[in-house]
Amino acid sequence: MRVTSRVERVELVDDWVRVHTDGVEIRLLLMTDDILRIRAGFEGDFAEESYTLTTTAWPDRLDEFLGEERTRVRTPSVDVDDRDDRLVLVGGNLRVEVEKEPFRICVYDGDGTLLHADLVGLGYLEDANRRRVHTSEISPEDAFYGFGETTGSLNKAQKLITMSPKDALGYDPRETDPLYKHIPFYLKMNRATRKAVGYFYHNTYECDFDLGRQRSNYWPPHSRYRTDGGDIDLFLIAGPGIRDVVRRYTALTGRPPLLPKYALGYLASSMYYSELDADSDRAITEFVDVARAEDIPVDGFQLSSGYTTQPTEAGAKRCVFTWNEQRFPDPEGFFAGMAERGITVSPNVKPGVLDVHPRLEEFAAEGVFVTRSADAAATAGDGASVGAWWGGRGRFVDFTKPAARAAWQRWLTEAVLDKGTTSVWNDNCEYDSVIDEDSGCDFDGGGATIGRLRTVMANLMCRVTRDGIAAKSPSARPYIVCRSGHAGIQRYAQSWAGDNTTSWESLRHNIATILGMGLSGFPNHGCDIGGFHGPAPEPELLVRWVQHGIFQPRFSIHSVNTDNTVTEPWMYRDHTSYVRDAIKLRYRLFPYLYSLTARAARTGLPIMEPLVSSFQHDPACDENFAEFMLGDSLLVANVLTSGASTRAVRLPAGEVFYDAWTRKRYEGGQSIELPVDLGSIPLFVRGGGIVPVAGNQLDSLTRDEVTDLRLVCAPERDGHFLLYEDDGLTREHEDGAFRETEIRMTAGDRVRLDLTRRGDYRSAVETLLFDLIRPGQCPRWVTLDGERVPQFLHRGHFEAAEVGWHYDPGLGSVLIKTPDHGGDLAVAVSFESVDMLGL
Repeated sequence: MRVTSRVERVELVDDWVRVHTDGVEIRLLLMTDDILRIRAGFEGDFAEESYTLTTTAWPDRLDEFLGEERTRVRTPSVDVDDRDDRLVLVGGNLRVEVEKEPFRICVYDGDGTLLHADLVGLGYLEDANRRRVHTSEISPEDAFYGFGETTGSLNKAQKLITMSPKDALGYDPRETDPLYKHIPFYLKMNRATRKAVGYFYHNTYECDFDLGRQRSNYWPPHSRYRTDGGDIDLFLIAGPGIRDVVRRYTALTGRPPLLPKYALGYLASSMYYSELDADSDRAITEFVDVARAEDIPVDGFQLSSGYTTQPTEAGAKRCVFTWNEQRFPDPEGFFAGMAERGITVSPNVKPGVLDVHPRLEEFAAEGVFVTRSADAAATAGDGASVGAWWGGRGRFVDFTKPAARAAWQRWLTEAVLDKGTTSVWNDNCEYDSVIDEDSGCDFDGGGATIGRLRTVMANLMCRVTRDGIAAKSPSARPYIVCRSGHAGIQRYAQSWAGDNTTSWESLRHNIATILGMGLSGFPNHGCDIGGFHGPAPEPELLVRWVQHGIFQPRFSIHSVNTDNTVTEPWMYRDHTSYVRDAIKLRYRLFPYLYSLTARAARTGLPIMEPLVSSFQHDPACDENFAEFMLGDSLLVANVLTSGASTRAVRLPAGEVFYDAWTRKRYEGGQSIELPVDLGSIPLFVRGGGIVPVAGNQLDSLTRDEVTDLRLVCAPERDGHFLLYEDDGLTREHEDGAFRETEIRMTAGDRVRLDLTRRGDYRSAVETLLFDLIRPGQCPRWVTLDGERVPQFLHRGHFEAAEVGWHYDPGLGSVLIKTPDHGGDLAVAVSFESVDMLGL
């Protein structure tokens, strides 16, 4: 056991401060003005070999592999003052004090606020089981958010969080720990100072976090990070805003790609279809035809792994990179038929190979598998490590091996991509059934154990998939879905929180799971609508789940119901209209959602965001996950309880909100109670908000274009929105084929809307309709580019006109219509008072 209690000497080497203690050498580097790296080198070699980081300030053994994904930055200058009792480092926006005896590190921001302090005596240690531990002082005022994909409440104070990804079928949405991801990152926000700081532990071993759950009379309140191996390699990320931390964390680990637009559509799925005895292809195409007949938009189908079922000596088993000829006699024809219907199919691909797989010898000959540990080889000989898999014993592909990645890309192309798709669903990538932690991995020639590298396998599998799609279809925008992943998985895939259950508890608590992922740098996330596992959702539950799910970044109805039913939008005839209306609302929101995905790709910010992040000034938001923000402009307050006739909502302080449907104005800082029925979707437009929606109904994001764009604006205060458009399918946006419309709104008695266009993409929008929320006040006049436009008192005359404005007193909105000629545009609306009688 090693304990760190005092500093023995300090040396400066290049940009690093090396602190030699009686327990372990600790190196400090101010990486940017707001990010401090603290690395306790328990391994001794301080090797730089990361699959995770996209921004570094040092050479790394895997730089060539990461290629253009990685950027090298120059570190800021630092003033170092080595005093008798402490070492003081000042640089950027941080001040670091290393107290020598007793030893601890304290970090302050530019205002002198303490962001982090090690716990004296327990700061950095290696326990008797060789686990590495970092312990920090905390305050009763500290709240903790993030941690990737977790169950339970949003704030994890006094919780124990485990990161050891599992195939967590049917998990309890409040208690199960862990789930599927390994993202050792969190935000700590002090509820007194309202300042946030981020902790990213750059380590791929399994780990756990104690957020003040453990108590001892001998130590002040503290949090603990404990990992099975590797260094304590902490990137401490200053705020003060939660959003500031998320931006900086995603600069470190990468930001998501801009997904194809159909990824925002309804993604249908069920294990039922691919498990039929025969003609699964026909059943799936008929499902799409039924959806069209039911007037329900749909854009994708997530094809479960039953398509790979093969007869083996152990019975019918799923065998990756094969096709069941009874279920899919003509895969190419199936993909072509789905493409004609505007549907992208995402076939399920798994990284495990059963011992009875008909192609096992072929795969083994390429040497692609995780290998036996030295102990196992001593008794069983060299070979692949074997563990439990779907249907029996299996072995697992080592994606840290270059030859394995090359072989996998070739097999994926031949068996899946060549059939006619640019989308893949990578599944069951947790590698949790490889029990021998010492099983061997190539680690790009460096050699390591599965205990160290199991968590990055999903990332690397998705990277290979991306490269395979790019090689096969260079102009297509890849769409990858993956259940598991380590920090940085956001660079490659959309994801979901695995195999949830059909329950009201899952509906409610899955919201916190998605919000936590958004704060962990993963914005493109969701949960299966209606629940994946369990009995069929009751009609009300299905309706409420769809009404919530339309606001998730990923919207997929997927099931394997235990009562042999199939969860589909029309499964309850008397309730289909509610489901249809909700899905159509999602499609109308496409311009807003797509612009938010573009923002996420640019900044790493969440799409679905907890109120504590959007309104960090308001303490009443700290624990709330029943409501959330969709972007900056929409507050969503879905009905989450059975039999509800009202919905209570507490609106964030210091804001103004408008009911999106009635346009009633509400001051923030109060609780309101809304009457609801089964069709209600409580939604609020934030004062200063701008929400672009499709004026024409979209039934397919793949095939339909937004021709009529409605801009819902709440000019309670100044506002801003960046509307993003491109073709949504190709990679031409990477070469400049996109259009950004910067919309700036100036509030007051004379409201201004200034639209500034950038980019070469030729938008399909033909008509602009400005919808200014202004209950109880009709304008005096409206101008477009300085020219007065005619007012129409009759709604029918307004709708028939090409240009003009109309005040709708029932809606409480000013409606302004004009053709969109593609250039900049200035709109002015006068609400200045006038004395008509006096005139």
